[in-house]
Amino acid sequence: MNFQDKSIQCFDCGTNFTFSVEEQEFFESKGYTNDPKRCLECRQAKKSQRYTNSSYSPRRQMFPVVCVDCGKETEVPFEPRGDRPVYCSDCYRKVKPGV
Repeated sequence: MNFQDKSIQCFDCGTNFTFSVEEQEFFESKGYTNDPKRCLECRQAKKSQRYTNSSYSPRRQMFPVVCVDCGKETEVPFEPRGDRPVYCSDCYRKVKPGV
């Protein structure tokens, strides 16, 4: 496909930004069919806000535990319920090979 730079008005801040040929080629390679609605700065701000407000946040809450196998203190990304054993990552690999 023959692309040309496009000027698009940002949905959030209203400024005009260029959707370059390179970006259009990248979008096409990823299978994206829509042009971006936001400028780069607003896209980054929206992405940052999404991670801050979601359960998939890179700053996931961790819970302190003691491994039932080796006794090492560690942290896990879930709250232990007490009805199942909790392992450190090394012991977990031994118990669940291939994980």
